[in-house]
Amino acid sequence: MNRTIRLEKFPERIVSLVPSQTELLFDLGLGDRVVGITKFCIHPNEWYKTKTRIGGTKNLHLDVIEKLQPDLIIGNKEENTQGDIDALEKKYPVYMSDIFAVEDALQMIADIGDLTGKDLEAKKIAKSVKHDFDSFTSQNKSVLYLIWAEPFMAAGEKTFIGDVIRKIGFKNCIADVDARYPELTLEKIAELNPDFIFLSSEPFPFNESHAEKIAGNYKGRIEFVDGELFSWYGSRMQHMKAYFTSLFQRLKDTPQ
Repeated sequence: MNRTIRLEKFPERIVSLVPSQTELLFDLGLGDRVVGITKFCIHPNEWYKTKTRIGGTKNLHLDVIEKLQPDLIIGNKEENTQGDIDALEKKYPVYMSDIFAVEDALQMIADIGDLTGKDLEAKKIAKSVKHDFDSFTSQNKSVLYLIWAEPFMAAGEKTFIGDVIRKIGFKNCIADVDARYPELTLEKIAELNPDFIFLSSEPFPFNESHAEKIAGNYKGRIEFVDGELFSWYGSRMQHMKAYFTSLFQRLKDTPQ
């Protein structure tokens, strides 16, 4: 983004505008230095109950943030709006991540470690995550990952979810590299005919009624998956290997 962050000292009053990065701050041991989080920052639970909430990721309460007087704000280009960020960076140092791939997430973890004086802890997390992703092998199966209904929307190649899908060994059915979150009809879903359709738990809470609707046109395997473990690009990535290993076994054991 051609921006430079300059801090005179390690921050003592941090506001996080992104749930996955909030959890990273906790796991880096910054509990006493984070003063504000969004209403979607549900992990860790003790922070959700005790930290000042500054609105949603796309509708920040700038007046609340001002009262907190942060010396570092951490956001994300996709999660937060340009208007809010433009307003905030006139007053405060704002670090913005822009995550398209696992490598971007690892760089973000390292950056936040450097900014907060937790570089050793950050490097440990990044090293563990990289080792996990290096261990995945091809599944030789195609996947359509749906993130929304009414209309149905899928995660394309040029998204963090798309990169995770590829790195754990699946082929993404959305072949258009420029289509980040394309809308799909039921007929188009049937035409794509993936080996598996994954229905994410977030940002849209898919349920059995959506699966039944899709199954009217599609005869393959529909699986409900944990959206946090496909899309949270912070320290939650440490739990991805165990989850995906369990998912692979589930897909293998259950007849289609």
